[in-house]
Amino acid sequence: MSSTALPLGTLPTGLLALPGVYQPQADTRLLAEALTHEDVGPRTNVLEIGTGTGALALHAAGRGARVTAVDVSWPAVATARLNALRRRLALRVLHGDFEARTAGHRYDLVISNPPYVPAPQATLPSHGPERAWDAGLDGRGVIDRICAGTRDLLRPGGVLLMVHSAMCGAQETVDRLARTGLAAEITAKATVPWGPVLCSRRAWLERQGLAAEAEQWEELVVIRAQYL
Repeated sequence: MSSTALPLGTLPTGLLALPGVYQPQADTRLLAEALTHEDVGPRTNVLEIGTGTGALALHAAGRGARVTAVDVSWPAVATARLNALRRRLALRVLHGDFEARTAGHRYDLVISNPPYVPAPQATLPSHGPERAWDAGLDGRGVIDRICAGTRDLLRPGGVLLMVHSAMCGAQETVDRLARTGLAAEITAKATVPWGPVLCSRRAWLERQGLAAEAEQWEELVVIRAQYL
């Protein structure tokens, strides 16, 4: 699959979001658009890592897939369950760390919009809405764990779709996935304005060399990796 500039996709409308739960934004829509290009149906077992409102999990469930969604945030778990109930879609939502909750299981498709914003704190937050975006000094605190664990989560032929900021190093993600034996590449990109979190950290990001002076636009990328 060659790299293409996909338009931002559509998501279920009218989603509930409890306080502190990440609302679907441009990164979620870009991943939803990438998901429309995958062969998803009633025989597809899907895992979403970090489900938030459940938007992407519901996107897959609406196409008939059997979907498991995992999140470390109890408000996110409750939100995803409520949204599934309102849409009368079967969605298995689990609370906890994705590796612990999926041990011994394999999937045809793994999707994730993980935390990826570089933060001044090296450790990941253990509570609060920041858990949805803060990801350590280089923004790769969760991305690297997904890269290391994806092959064990996929059935032969299975696919990972993951979105994150190019600020975190898109090629680094591709290389890490390739070293585990997956065929990985960047398949979609979108450029969006900086949001409030990045703007609030501008001086720190510039000092770290993660952003140019007066930069106002962020590139998002979708990484696709397949277990051939």
